[in-house]
Amino acid sequence: MSKANIHKSVVIEDGAKIASDVVIGHFCNIGKDVELKSGCRLESNVILKGKLTVDEDVKIFSFTAIGNEDSEIEIGTKTHIREFSQIGAQEADDGTNKKIIIGANNFLMGYVQILSGVEMGDFCILTNAVKLYENVKCQERVIVGGLSTVEANNTIGTGVMIGGASVVNHDIPPFTLVEGNTATVKGLNIIGLRRRLENKDDIEEIKAIYKKVLGDGVDKKLAREIADTHENEYVKKFTSFIANSNI
Repeated sequence: MSKANIHKSVVIEDGAKIASDVVIGHFCNIGKDVELKSGCRLESNVILKGKLTVDEDVKIFSFTAIGNEDSEIEIGTKTHIREFSQIGAQEADDGTNKKIIIGANNFLMGYVQILSGVEMGDFCILTNAVKLYENVKCQERVIVGGLSTVEANNTIGTGVMIGGASVVNHDIPPFTLVEGNTATVKGLNIIGLRRRLENKDDIEEIKAIYKKVLGDGVDKKLAREIADTHENEYVKKFTSFIANSNI
């Protein structure tokens, strides 16, 4: 392990695995079961504890705390975690520590809090002061607006955009736009769909199905029928989620 990129004020416990090109700034504390892979960069005053694997090219900014003595956390490649964030830094209410998985290419802004059992897919954005409670699942490409909260044991579908200062207390179907306290579905995230899907016919099919299964209230029975018979993969993803959700 090269010391060239590690400030002399850093505390690294015996057993930690740190790639030779990792950069670690002033006053960081690295626990014995932490692994920092190639290309990672820690700014000042970062605390890393528990069984923690940080994949390549992750950047963690100042005053962030990740993990506790009994936690198990994985952070995917090229994820950026901004200042004063906390990931698994405290135990769950029942005293357990469920594994936290943060996928690749995610962007967590300042003051984000992520609790035990949370799983995030790739390319998600959590803006300032977002809180994800225990066992929240975010599928890929989810965007959560600032000051929002997702309550425990709920799943946010792929491509969802949650407006700022929202409180989410139920599952949110893929490709939708939601906001409010408590959050309700306002429509489809059309801009997100246009960025993601090249085939316009896919978008039109999703729009048509949305009106059928969510237009006048949630129709889980119809959603299940469509999921079992429709050929379009995005429609299947959308309707299958609704059929199995808690909404």
